[in-house]
Amino acid sequence: MTLSDCENIIRPLLSERRYQHCVNVAREAKALAERCGADTQEAQKAGLLHDIMKEAPPDEQLKIMEASGIILTNVERGAPKLWHAMAGAAYLERELHIADRDLLNAVRYHTTGRAGMSVLEKIIFVADFISAERDYDGVEGIRAAAQKGLESAVIAGLAFTLADLAQARKPIHPDTFSAYNDVLLSQNRQQ
Repeated sequence: MTLSDCENIIRPLLSERRYQHCVNVAREAKALAERCGADTQEAQKAGLLHDIMKEAPPDEQLKIMEASGIILTNVERGAPKLWHAMAGAAYLERELHIADRDLLNAVRYHTTGRAGMSVLEKIIFVADFISAERDYDGVEGIRAAAQKGLESAVIAGLAFTLADLAQARKPIHPDTFSAYNDVLLSQNRQQ
């Protein structure tokens, strides 16, 4: 599958604003991949595809997950903003017959992170946080962390997510806690 194929797949499924976000994430993913010696083509593909189900109606996302055998936890059921990642990975695998587990996981975990993330998963997690159109309070800190290194940016993104969700009194996915602890402990062992 080429980058052009990916663009043609997502264009009819997304609004212009969301399509541009995916293009920006792909661009940022390429830059991050170059900095850490990862496959830039795969990073761009994952960046383009990461939000493929973002604008699908919630009932359609649920049907895709159900057809793929995904059983939502209580936290996931109560957080529809997370569904597009799970549904997106399932859609890519079932409908588009993408078998690349690393790419599927990059899509699946781009919202929560998880322990044991691959380099590609980390790239998409960070690229989604810092893509060009992002302007939330705190984005510059995460962009600065990305200049220091991928691990620093992942920690900054996870810390931001944990603090933001706790401040809003929203449930926090266990994968996010696991990702934070995993990356932080791994970083500490390397120092």
